[in-house]
Amino acid sequence: MAEPTTTESTTSPQGRTLTIPELSLVVLVGPSGCGKSTFARTHFAPFEVLSSDFCRGLVSNDENDQSATNAAFEVLHFVAAKRLERGLLTVVDATNVQPEARKPLVELARRYHVLPVAVVLDVPERVCEERNRTRPDRSFGAHVIRQQRSQLQKSLRFLQKEGFRHVHLLRSVDEIASATFERQPLWNNRKTDHGPFDVVGDVHGCADELDALLAALGYVPDEAGVPRHPDARKAVFVGDLVDRGPRIPAVLRTVMAMVEAGSALAVPGNHDLKLVKALRGRSVQVTHGLADSLAQLAGESPEFRKRADEFLDGLVSHYVLDGGRLVVAHAGMKEEMQGRGSGKVRDFALYGETTGETDEFGLPVRYNWAAEYRGQAHVVYGHTPVPEPEWLNRTINVDTGCVFGGKLTALRWPEKELVSVPAARTYAEPARPFLPDGAAALHGGALSAQQQLDDVLDLADVTGKRIVATRLHHTVTVRAENATAAL
Repeated sequence: MAEPTTTESTTSPQGRTLTIPELSLVVLVGPSGCGKSTFARTHFAPFEVLSSDFCRGLVSNDENDQSATNAAFEVLHFVAAKRLERGLLTVVDATNVQPEARKPLVELARRYHVLPVAVVLDVPERVCEERNRTRPDRSFGAHVIRQQRSQLQKSLRFLQKEGFRHVHLLRSVDEIASATFERQPLWNNRKTDHGPFDVVGDVHGCADELDALLAALGYVPDEAGVPRHPDARKAVFVGDLVDRGPRIPAVLRTVMAMVEAGSALAVPGNHDLKLVKALRGRSVQVTHGLADSLAQLAGESPEFRKRADEFLDGLVSHYVLDGGRLVVAHAGMKEEMQGRGSGKVRDFALYGETTGETDEFGLPVRYNWAAEYRGQAHVVYGHTPVPEPEWLNRTINVDTGCVFGGKLTALRWPEKELVSVPAARTYAEPARPFLPDGAAALHGGALSAQQQLDDVLDLADVTGKRIVATRLHHTVTVRAENATAAL
């Protein structure tokens, strides 16, 4: 039987260190008597552990009442969902030796965009039997343990196929006793990085404008030619560095050098990752400026192309910065996805959310996620060019269409100041008119996007219990049953 691949662990004379994501659903797997509950109490806080025995007791007053098992797992899954929704690491202490027991847990992890982790305690059958004999509440026979171990052995090689991103296998009592855990922050968690930041919109190969914008922001080339800010500010690029523009390799050189030097961060755009696929020989449509990138990179060395490929492919979907107050993603980020890790999170960061329809210009129709956003973090993004950046529910789009003859814009954080430089010329024509008729009137008295949205009453914003901050009376509480009358 093929062994499962164990992941993210190191071995020292003191024992194995198991690395798990700081936000994950940890599923303990092992037969009765293998030591799961003791193991959970040793390594995790009491509130982090959800025990099937305890849940069975909650619903029946007897932890061993097998007739209450279904109800117990309903409770366990419900509480696990509430914890994951709040972004709390959760440990499931149950046998979990059957695929049908693990399947709803993997689905739960996917629903809340967290990584499922399996920790397998595979101790000898005789050890489990001896331990159960010392427990008066364990009256079942040895055949039960034998059956559970058989189910466990059949499951081992399939755990990763079931969806577990990390599998840790502990084979002996000593290995279990000496194991320790290390909680690893997700790559997108940079809450301890407080900047200050300059978030730069879609560059699309406009190197001259990028140089001018960095200079306007106060960045100065160091001895190696890498732009740095004298006040240790950090640029954050929202992606789409490539395609359409006249000097794509120059943009890549600048951004790669700044990221490597620590004076910038970058998240990927959909154009960047499409270029990666093309460079690796994947079948992609050479449209929307990809031909410009391929032609310009053809004049570079193989080493540079490889370096650019690896750089773009290694970018993290989004970043949570400044204590969670700032989120940067290419196409935006819903509140429930911020700081999470899943394929759906990455897809939303790259493309946003579409209706499945196309408009008269052949472009996908996108949901206006920003209009529904109610999160506390400020989200800065790009992807879809706009004539002017506008705040809407703590979100702002800083893609002002430089490559289409607009301008290149950066948001200074935490100042919330906008700095822009105009495009030297129009390098590409947009599929959708960049400045619709009448857009020039935007600053001539027309309502902003926020003002337009504020004119629409969203019942979800006013129903239920509300705590209203006031200038003179601190806070006023409106009880749920009074909300409609207060409105």
